[in-house]
Amino acid sequence: MSSSGAGAISLAPSGVPRADPPRQALANAGATAGGARPGRLGARAVALGYLALLLLAPLAMIFYRTFEHGLGPVWSALSASNFQHAFWLSLEVVAIAVPLNTIFGIGVALLLERSRIRGKALIGTLIDLPFAISPVVVGLALVLVYGKTGWFGSGLQGSALQVIFSVPGIVIATAVVSLPFVARETIPVLRELGTDAEQAAATLGASGWQTFWKVTLPGLRWAVVYGVVLTTARALGEFGAVSVVSGRIAGQTQTLPLYVEDRFENFDITGAYVAAVVLALLALGTLLAMNLLTRRTRGIEAHA
Repeated sequence: MSSSGAGAISLAPSGVPRADPPRQALANAGATAGGARPGRLGARAVALGYLALLLLAPLAMIFYRTFEHGLGPVWSALSASNFQHAFWLSLEVVAIAVPLNTIFGIGVALLLERSRIRGKALIGTLIDLPFAISPVVVGLALVLVYGKTGWFGSGLQGSALQVIFSVPGIVIATAVVSLPFVARETIPVLRELGTDAEQAAATLGASGWQTFWKVTLPGLRWAVVYGVVLTTARALGEFGAVSVVSGRIAGQTQTLPLYVEDRFENFDITGAYVAAVVLALLALGTLLAMNLLTRRTRGIEAHA
């Protein structure tokens, strides 16, 4: 016996009602989803707990220790001449190294994806070297190249340019350790874009520079933005390579990360915490500016 309506119930040979296959499948799917939900919630809880343990808790403790005695000690630490010099030196290094690596990253991406030169694999490996080599090794290599007994050291001694234990050495070390980010963010996007739009622009009479500025670069803008943010964060926090080439001279070649270590080793805990908070705020400000720029630009594009 059976009924002909949708979702009908039929009788099995034994006379036991049997649900239609579609309803049985929905029931099974609901049961599966209900069983998977606690698993997903558990995975989220573990991930958030791990993140809080490694990042949020230490960051919150730094902010608490910084302001636990009021604003007076904080203001004194911010007004210290060595802190002021370290702060502005860090910004100066970022202002030089980040644009250099941005230009280099875009150029290398175009070279690897839009040219037919040999040795692309070797170039890609060289770009990734800062990911694999310790920053301390990078600093030591720069000393061996630009130091007094290095390859170029004797030639630099006769000139007014001093690389090691001066600002140029800090800039070079920072640029080296933050070198890959823009290139590695840009290369896959450039590969995904393809060459159809560029070939169409060339067919319409656009020059190479016009094609780059009007077609290629707009398609890469978000990859470049993300690469710049990563490069900025890496440059602000660089310690190992800079500590080797700078000499850590207070008030002369001391960046903010070096200043944090110096204050901590000299038992100026408040000064170390204040400098660490400033570094964290600079990084958070960079991320916030990127997010605001992204939302604003996407909003403009959506209404265009």
